[in-house]
Amino acid sequence: MAMTRPAQLRQCRIRLARAPASAAEARGHVRAVIRDWKIPVDEDIAVLLASDLVTNAIVTGIGDTVTLAVRCSSGRLRIDVYDGSRAWLAGNGPAGNGPAGSEPVTPPAGAGLALVAALAAAWGCFHTPAGQAVYFTLTFTNVRPD
Repeated sequence: MAMTRPAQLRQCRIRLARAPASAAEARGHVRAVIRDWKIPVDEDIAVLLASDLVTNAIVTGIGDTVTLAVRCSSGRLRIDVYDGSRAWLAGNGPAGNGPAGSEPVTPPAGAGLALVAALAAAWGCFHTPAGQAVYFTLTFTNVRPD
């Protein structure tokens, strides 16, 4: 049975300690949001990719926390992971599709980011006033038009 597309924008942000246990915490949050909001995406892929981005922010970021943002709108799930790093990711120049007013870059193709590139509908990174963010989107599956 086809699911209907969620009509309104839904979003949440979770601040996580920059510590190894936070990757597991992020997985739990993403899984709970997908189930609570009934988002028609492959839950396992969303959890895997979010975990990769959080792990990358923990290992390479700066500051005491990272922020996991989950947004659902326009037939897509988007997950952003923010950290306090102000340096461009190594070997990058402008590219991608970040939010308006940002200067997006193409993230490096590390092992975890190779999974993101292979499994996400879109991905990239951009500077924020407090550092940078890396994001991915997944397109809804089994969606019936409104």
